[in-house]
Amino acid sequence: MSRHDVVSAVSAAPLETVPAALYRDGMARLGAAVNIVTSDGPAGRAGFTATAVCSVTDTPATLIVCINQLSSAFHAVKTNGVVAVNVLSSGQQPLADRFGGRTPMEERFAGATWQSGATGAPFLVDAAAVFECRITGRAEVGSHHVLFCAVMAVHLSEQSTGLAYFARGYHPLTAR
Repeated sequence: MSRHDVVSAVSAAPLETVPAALYRDGMARLGAAVNIVTSDGPAGRAGFTATAVCSVTDTPATLIVCINQLSSAFHAVKTNGVVAVNVLSSGQQPLADRFGGRTPMEERFAGATWQSGATGAPFLVDAAAVFECRITGRAEVGSHHVLFCAVMAVHLSEQSTGLAYFARGYHPLTAR
């Protein structure tokens, strides 16, 4: 049985879960780092703000990114097969808002300095950290796809602040 078979077997069982509104209220109390996930390739440049990003393992270096299938970036990310996860610092909230979905795709990239790295996905030069990834697997769960991403390069800045999302709002983080 492959990894994909396990995911399919688990998700195939019908479950009665809590109401969506209650779930969303509970998730609002789960603080998370704010990231901009970008991609470029045959389907063009795209990006979106994400808090559903998580480490899987360090050997081989792998993380997951969750993306809504209705996202304006979904087709490009799926087709391009590469992403850069840009971990935002506390001063980058306006950028997080711009990539939040209401701004046209090309306008999202304006006003910031981007570079193309190992995968071709654009990365934010002054992000707190950047993970350049190739998408190696995908699982469809409800309205979202969970992307398994092999980390091909990491860039770290001197930035000692972060940006978190908690209780439906942004909050700056500082290192002690």
